[in-house]
Amino acid sequence: MSNLPSAPEAATTAVTWAELQRWTPARIGLPRTGSSLTTRDVLAFAAAHAQARDAVHTPLDVSALCAEIERDGWPAPLVVRSRARHRSEYLLRPDLGRRLDEDSGAELQRWRQQHAPADLALVVGDGLSALGVQRHAAGLLRAIRAALGSAWSLMPPVIAVQARVALGDEIGERLGARMVVVLIGERPGLSSPDSIGVYLTMSPRVGCTDAQRNCISNVRPGGQDLHTAAQRLAWLVAAAWRLGRTGVDLKDHSGLPMVGSATGVAAADPLIPAPPHQEVR
Repeated sequence: MSNLPSAPEAATTAVTWAELQRWTPARIGLPRTGSSLTTRDVLAFAAAHAQARDAVHTPLDVSALCAEIERDGWPAPLVVRSRARHRSEYLLRPDLGRRLDEDSGAELQRWRQQHAPADLALVVGDGLSALGVQRHAAGLLRAIRAALGSAWSLMPPVIAVQARVALGDEIGERLGARMVVVLIGERPGLSSPDSIGVYLTMSPRVGCTDAQRNCISNVRPGGQDLHTAAQRLAWLVAAAWRLGRTGVDLKDHSGLPMVGSATGVAAADPLIPAPPHQEVR
């Protein structure tokens, strides 16, 4: 006796998969030819895999990113490097991507001697997807500046090459920042080669752990859009200021959606006040 669905059942199943496919880029309900996937889907998978590999290995165009950021009215970014000398070493030695090289550390130290500390240091790192950073970092910085408003003092953006998330801890510590925000290319997926992660750490210093950070992930037009991510970050910054710490002790109760536009969402928690800006100047 055949286990194949009847014609009406097959039609219903097809409609169900088609509906589900509208809501996800995941490879679900793929058609088959015999016991194999169709040529179209095999080629699409190979192309997505190639995009993910390219996202990891393509270097960040630092000059182009700096120029785009400056066109948006930011001060000239500070450019630093980790101790990983090249991409191959960066991929094989994550520990080297978490610390500044000697010249970069000295440059940040000199900058701090000439400037007063600020509330927030904004770090843009290439991470595991320079593609995502190249496409979205400048726009995300614009959205963050708009979301934060004038309540917080900001340092010039820092562009970090061969960077891991924890590199932001040393950058923030050397600059004397009260908090550090790291925008970094996330490990590519087969449907998202250009995603950015946003990490917030209070009192950054070398040795901070992942438990001391808050993460906003999958930031890209096809995931969590830039405006929503910036609004969520602004809420977390204010909440961290009130609480005095970030990480596992700071829960996101912003009421903002994980995916989609923040327009029309619930207002931020009224128990989280605006920062006492005059007191930190």
